[in-house]
Amino acid sequence: METTVQELNRHTGQILARVEAGTSVTIIENGTPIAVIRPYGEEEAPVYAFRTDPMDHDDVPTFTSGDPDFSERTDEYLAGFGNGQPTSSSGSRLK
Repeated sequence: METTVQELNRHTGQILARVEAGTSVTIIENGTPIAVIRPYGEEEAPVYAFRTDPMDHDDVPTFTSGDPDFSERTDEYLAGFGNGQPTSSSGSRLK
């Protein structure tokens, strides 16, 4: 159901009775929806102006270039990075 701000002001009790009965009411001002009054506990999923799930599976990039054996040569590529051993800020291994 839609109603204007003026109708809401004049018929607040009647409109709230409809909401209590389960009807959601959209408030319109100058032809633009500005608010929704809905029964308590009846919530819609929030609508965000931006994407909130950057890890969605649809966004997984497909790489068609590069070394196809990269995962098999990981140790070779990571050589010199300490092999998991903690190092000090000067680069020497901690004991």
